[in-house]
Amino acid sequence: TAVSVCVRPQQQQVVHSVRNAARNREQPLQPPPRVPGDLELAWTRRCPGAHRFGRSYQTRRGHLVETVARAALYDSEGVKREETTVLNIFNDFDYNRSVITIVATIDSIREAVLSACQKACELIDMPTHTGVHPCMGAVDLIPIYPLGEEVGVEDCAQEARAVAQGLTERVRGTSVFLFGWADSPSRRGLAQRRKELGWFKKTPDLLAIRPDFGPQPLKRYGLTGVGASPYVMNCNVTIDTQDIRIGHSIAAAIRESTPGGIPGLQVLALPHEGAVEIACNVESVTAPPPGQLTDQPWPSFSIDGQLYCHASASLISTRVAELAVRWGVGLKGTALVGFTPHECRALAALALSRGVGEFWKEQHRIRM
Repeated sequence: TAVSVCVRPQQQQVVHSVRNAARNREQPLQPPPRVPGDLELAWTRRCPGAHRFGRSYQTRRGHLVETVARAALYDSEGVKREETTVLNIFNDFDYNRSVITIVATIDSIREAVLSACQKACELIDMPTHTGVHPCMGAVDLIPIYPLGEEVGVEDCAQEARAVAQGLTERVRGTSVFLFGWADSPSRRGLAQRRKELGWFKKTPDLLAIRPDFGPQPLKRYGLTGVGASPYVMNCNVTIDTQDIRIGHSIAAAIRESTPGGIPGLQVLALPHEGAVEIACNVESVTAPPPGQLTDQPWPSFSIDGQLYCHASASLISTRVAELAVRWGVGLKGTALVGFTPHECRALAALALSRGVGEFWKEQHRIRM
């Protein structure tokens, strides 16, 4: 499960997105007009209970994902939390992952997020989880991202640490590791932390892990990542082959750590729906790279006076297509999981201004 949080500084409004182990497939859209002064924090967590958050979750048990979403909206007495909305829900069957996006005021967001986490932990039993995508925790990842001028990444890091502590206190037996700016003072990135902890292994050794909060990870809940950074977008490109070796080759070529790779890109190649998906975490960077990569747009935004930008979906798709054709393989499609920074801000402003709690039910109509 994953969670994102957006804040409108003028009104202290926050958006939080919970990403469960399932994701929807959508064609990327042009970002809507920018909303000045908006800020987004996003934390991502992943849910284990595979069957509950996969397509079976959507078709036969779709109410379980919505139960988690509504836990963010309503308190234990059924009273709706003020200035809180669920912006969107995504689900993916093969990955057995879901994404729930929650928007709330800065004063309400922590309780909304923790309530959603608590409900997810009640519904998900990590040992029963199955899915193609790597997973280590019932609540797998909680990233918090700032968008705007009045809230910085360090503010998000403080909130991330508070969420990490709150989760382990609220749900006894949960364990948390910190990443990004929340991992003070070293600020190790998510990919580095996952590698250190064995997240990419098929069967991680929980007994060897020493979390930052909570006890040694239990099989019931696993391990949750909580952190903060500039905005991270998710863009996935599907290539028309079942040969995972081709996917691994393309992923290695475009990831940031490879000479000539795309700055800000963390990449996995995974089997998905009878094909191979190049799954990309698109991190924000402080400047676009020189050379041919600037032939495509690098959308920009500002955080606390610092300008950031990120690789566009069109750039990623074009680069994957160029590499895939060398193997005689074409593309099946490109999908954004969630929103671009600008789109998220605009939809958050719209949802909050309308006071709609279950905004996810109408957002597809609004985005068309």
